[in-house]
Amino acid sequence: MAGHGNPTRKKPGHGILEQHRRTRAALLLIDVINDLEFPGSEALVRQAVPMARRIARLKARAVTRGLPVIYVNDNFGQWRSDFRSLVEYCTSADVAGREVADMLRPGPDDYFVLKPKHSAFFQTTLDLLLESLGAETLILTGLAGNICVLFTANDAYMRNFEIVVPEDCIASNSPADNRAALRQMRDLMDADTTPSPRLRLRKFVRQGRRRGAPAR
Repeated sequence: MAGHGNPTRKKPGHGILEQHRRTRAALLLIDVINDLEFPGSEALVRQAVPMARRIARLKARAVTRGLPVIYVNDNFGQWRSDFRSLVEYCTSADVAGREVADMLRPGPDDYFVLKPKHSAFFQTTLDLLLESLGAETLILTGLAGNICVLFTANDAYMRNFEIVVPEDCIASNSPADNRAALRQMRDLMDADTTPSPRLRLRKFVRQGRRRGAPAR
């Protein structure tokens, strides 16, 4: 009959993969798809390349555990662009951030959110996505540690998320800036800054059905 859809189909709209509902944490990659073309970016690029290698390894482990991966990226004032075109540009053009973007190219099951300002939460859909995922803990990685990662951690803390910021998976314009940002997130936001190789992702996998979720 017209007007009656297939009852076995998933409801459209959220597009949340079932394996991502079985975890209580999400891995956020902040501003890693970035041309890094600005005056004085050389110092940040030098730190960002080894950071990207470590994030890539952490992401591979997260995917194996079923954790959702969310790319939260600035639109860099390009209001007519989208995330896919940004990925294409940063991985194909001769730009300073190409190596980082290429190492951290998103996969088909990853989520993405475009942000207009520093925080991943400001004027974005991130709150709704995290609610749909049932996330309680955010693992924050990316650029720059003392700006966008710090602002995102602050907003996450005010929303009562548990915060993990692996100290080897963020980079700032200088190591001193990075250390200062990590200290603030530890002292003021109760962030866990355990280095990524020692981070136990298994603890973020739910045992059994998520509280309040319907049986499937």
